[in-house]
Amino acid sequence: MIIFDKKLYVSLTCQKTSHNFTKIAFKPLHTNLFNIVLLSFFLTIGCGKLYSQEIKNKKKPLPAVKQTDKPVTTVTDTIKLDTVKATKTFLDGKIKYKAKDYAKIDQKRKLITLYNEAELYYKDVELKSGIIILNYETNEVYAGRIKDSAGVLTQYPNFKQGASEVQPDSIRFNFKTKKALIFNSRTQQGEINIKAAVTKKENDSVYFLKGARFTTSTDIDNPEYYFQTNKVKFVPGKKIVVGVTNLVIADVPTPVALPFAFFPMSEEKSVSGIIIPSYNDSNTRGFSLQNMGYYFALSDNYDLTVLADYYTNGSYAMRFESAYATRYKYRGNLNIRFENQITSERGYPDYQKANIYNIQWSHSKDTKSNPNSTFSASVNMGSSKYFKQSINQANIGSNLNNNLSSSISYSKTFNTVPQARFSISATHQQNSQTEEILMTLPTFQGSIDRIYPFVGKDGIKKGIFKNINFQYSVTGKNQIKTTDSLFFKPQMFDNAQLGMQHTIPISTNFKVFKYFSVTAGTNYQETWVNKTIERGYDTEQAKVVDKTINGFDSFRSYNLSTSMATTIYGTFNFGDDKRIQSIRHVMRPNVSYSYTPSFERYYDNYTIDASGTISTSPYTRFEGGLFGSAPGRTNSNIVGFSLSNTFEAKVRDRDSTKTEPKKIMLLNSLNFNTSYNFSADGKETLAWEPILVSGGTQLLNNKMNVNFGATLDPYAIDNNGKKMNTFNIDNGGSLFRMTSANLTLNYSFSNKGTKETNNQSQRNGGRNDDLFGTNTDLNDSRKSQFAEEEPKKEKDDAIAEFFNSKIPWDMTLAYSLTYSNAARQNEIVGNSIMVSVNMDITPKWKGGVSTGYDFVQKGITFTQFRFERDLLSWRMAFNYTPLGTNSNWNFFIGIKSGVLSDIKWNKRSTSNR
Repeated sequence: MIIFDKKLYVSLTCQKTSHNFTKIAFKPLHTNLFNIVLLSFFLTIGCGKLYSQEIKNKKKPLPAVKQTDKPVTTVTDTIKLDTVKATKTFLDGKIKYKAKDYAKIDQKRKLITLYNEAELYYKDVELKSGIIILNYETNEVYAGRIKDSAGVLTQYPNFKQGASEVQPDSIRFNFKTKKALIFNSRTQQGEINIKAAVTKKENDSVYFLKGARFTTSTDIDNPEYYFQTNKVKFVPGKKIVVGVTNLVIADVPTPVALPFAFFPMSEEKSVSGIIIPSYNDSNTRGFSLQNMGYYFALSDNYDLTVLADYYTNGSYAMRFESAYATRYKYRGNLNIRFENQITSERGYPDYQKANIYNIQWSHSKDTKSNPNSTFSASVNMGSSKYFKQSINQANIGSNLNNNLSSSISYSKTFNTVPQARFSISATHQQNSQTEEILMTLPTFQGSIDRIYPFVGKDGIKKGIFKNINFQYSVTGKNQIKTTDSLFFKPQMFDNAQLGMQHTIPISTNFKVFKYFSVTAGTNYQETWVNKTIERGYDTEQAKVVDKTINGFDSFRSYNLSTSMATTIYGTFNFGDDKRIQSIRHVMRPNVSYSYTPSFERYYDNYTIDASGTISTSPYTRFEGGLFGSAPGRTNSNIVGFSLSNTFEAKVRDRDSTKTEPKKIMLLNSLNFNTSYNFSADGKETLAWEPILVSGGTQLLNNKMNVNFGATLDPYAIDNNGKKMNTFNIDNGGSLFRMTSANLTLNYSFSNKGTKETNNQSQRNGGRNDDLFGTNTDLNDSRKSQFAEEEPKKEKDDAIAEFFNSKIPWDMTLAYSLTYSNAARQNEIVGNSIMVSVNMDITPKWKGGVSTGYDFVQKGITFTQFRFERDLLSWRMAFNYTPLGTNSNWNFFIGIKSGVLSDIKWNKRSTSNR
């Protein structure tokens, strides 16, 4: 802007379009401030329009306005454009906040103050505290505690960002840098609780802690133990790296310290890691490291644990344990154990070396995955002496069990008409005393559902002919008999037997005289085998021997049978005003008849000496066959009698408000069974079979099971104890001679609900109770010897319960009595009682004992004492077996949590096995 020739010239340059505007205004005498401002305003508008038109039409800049002929001096702005971008506001999200007392905004100091139950939400940040101060100029927020009316600090801050949550005394957080300074922070990562005097949050994934302690105790401010360290790098959900760390118990530092430590952490259910071994020593095997290994978290569906033991005398053991599961499909577990046991030192007279093993596999299929097919496995096989000699198993129930069994099966059903099904299975039976093993590899079974050939289109089955039906089933086996020493060796297949059996039953049923149900039928069987025998006298061995004949052979049999049954109801009424109003007796008699013809053609004679003497008792070449021997050599006409009874009472309820009487089962069952053979010759076979009596009931509110049985023989015996074809009553005795009897009582009760069963003990082949002690898995002593613990109560309630007169307990009682009089011995051959009691002595102390007494042997049976102390985050356990070859003791103290399960001390004795 200049004055030339008494006139005012104004020159403006647009910075956006670089256009220069020159305008002759007024003479100075006519110029005032208003005109100058007005002139500048119009020039600015003109610049804006040109800029908008240039952008829209994308044309070249317009030429500058021509100046007048008179000289004009132009002044342009020489200040360069600012290249720094305008700063954004620090909050790029919506803030929500509230407080109970007040929310104050101080615009001068740029502060927002929230007081009492203050809450602030911004993006993924949640902050709750007694007081919150937000500085929206420096992008920082402060949160702290406030005092209540008693002067006590309350309402600790709770800072949550994403999945990370911290409860400190106070906190400063910068929204822009995401850094924070936290004082006396408290946080939980999985099972570990962490408290630090000062915490510096570097970013979302890294924290640095000073004066930190971490523990698995639920009370982070007053833990029973913790690990103290001054330098910590903490990555949530991944790892904790610490410097010098010291174990502190009850606020007393211990000598246990580490120069550094690394704690892997993961939000996943499990992570792979090393399993720290435990130290032990034995008089027979030396020093040892036990249960060292590695845990492989292979996936969310399956895992693998590898464990090993090593002893200084050369003994070692390996164990592989795996669990797997797929939801809605299947689940199972697999355990493989091997031990190379060396006792004493080579060259000493008591030196022994043995290899033992055990394989356990359990698999179950979810029926929802495929209703038409099933696959299951229950395998328990291995060395016969495994549970007696194993270093890492202490299960007396498994030790005393003489049989190991396994089964693997697959079945499928075809929804055809008629329905068809088949199954393939492999079974295993092993006697740990005789060390004999019987296996079927495999067994095939196929069947077709019942077919009613005389049923019309209406589908009604009524009468004799319309109820006629038949089935077809086939069974094929490959059976192997071997011993423990030949198992898994080629020799075990030398005595393998193959066979197949076809069965076609034909039957019908109908009613007679309205109340009697009659069933009649016939059964045809055909059996194929690949091995038979030939019996004869061997001159070289000078005795009768059986020679195995390889080759296909078969035999056929059939029989006829019929039965008639009915149900009889009887009621004895005593009156509605009586305590016992009535007793109901239900009888189910059954009479059956079966006929089997003679199949003498399958029997042959043989020589019994060198002179060629023929035996008086023929043999069948199918003896010892896969499906048993051939059918009988003589006719069989047998009439069977059976009678089952139940007794039920109707009693008036003790509760006077109830009008309906209560039903009580007096006797669940009382059964009688016998038979008469019309074809008996009175020499080899007698006409009447002994009467079998059996029964059972439940007493004491269905908590006590009582079962009894007896055998009543109508025939007498001679002086040699051999049965004669003379009735006992005709020989000067009673009507029946009781040859055997038994009584068993099982009583299980408690005042704390249902008692859990020991599934691992059952998988090992033992009992599902603790009458023979608890199954102690020495691989993992962290598991309680008692039932699963109830949810913990509040501290005050637990202390109050200490003085409560009600002490939780459970008790299992078993009594067995066996009587034998088969040869006039008239003696009690078995009479023993076993008892197991577990008790919560205090809310933190548990104790238990399993013992018994044998009245025949006059001695104490297996006895075990067990104690356990709940040390909050720790557990201490001790069990002691004082008697017998299985006498031993075991002591354990360690942290319950699986994260710090290696912090333990385990000491045990070796048994006298």
